[in-house]
Amino acid sequence: MMVVERKADEEDGEYKMEVEQLKSKKDKTCFILKKSTPGFANALRRAMIDEVPTMAIETVEISKNSGILYDEILAHRLGLLILKTDLKSYNLPDKCTCKGEGCAQCQLKLTLKAKGNGYVYAEDIKSTDPKVTPVFEKTIITKLLKGQDLELEATAVLGRGKQHVKFSPGFIYYKHPVEIKVKSDSKDVEQVVKSCPMNIFEDKKGKISINKDKVATCHLCNGCVDISQGNVTIEEQDDQFLFTMEPWGQLDSKTIIKKSVEIIQEKCDEFISKLK
Repeated sequence: MMVVERKADEEDGEYKMEVEQLKSKKDKTCFILKKSTPGFANALRRAMIDEVPTMAIETVEISKNSGILYDEILAHRLGLLILKTDLKSYNLPDKCTCKGEGCAQCQLKLTLKAKGNGYVYAEDIKSTDPKVTPVFEKTIITKLLKGQDLELEATAVLGRGKQHVKFSPGFIYYKHPVEIKVKSDSKDVEQVVKSCPMNIFEDKKGKISINKDKVATCHLCNGCVDISQGNVTIEEQDDQFLFTMEPWGQLDSKTIIKKSVEIIQEKCDEFISKLK
């Protein structure tokens, strides 16, 4: 069992965490959470995956379907469509003034009318809100033959990943970053370089060189340590956590992080209020 000791800041008695952003792209964001604990890192990850709300189709009313796919299969495929989400315009059903009965503030209507011959794509769905549309427009819903029709109305609502994975905003995971050290007189240079599946080491004039851009990819196989017989050492940074976020597309990484922190703060405030 790993135990991480944390000391309070001497000035104000509060913990001081640090965040270092490594890279940020539309489909992937990496950052390091420093001076923290496994408990908080896991709470942050769970909040992002399970608590941050996104929009997804919850119910489908099919009025006409002469295609090959059954109504149940079509409803299932529609439910897994990834929809752009506008958190400012909609409420979670359990927090809406209508108390979950359904209104313009907690749900959205989408319609689909298609005729064969050819594929029916997500882009064929018409939304009453231009801010909430399918992320991947070329997602295939079904295929209609000549003379076949499909008409339906779907209702999308905000939900949490802990209710159903279709509401989860992305794939998020973390690990401890590592510090790699190499002795200047290290031997078996060629063997050490070849032992790393992530190509972290390089042979520069008979000496082992570390590619700093690839250190974060180390997954602690320790092959280099075994072959070098102690000339290469790898140490985990126990108070640091390397987060990798791959959003599905409903929300961007910054929004997911910000909303998850707000949710954690709300839960802490609620817990404290119940103790008084």
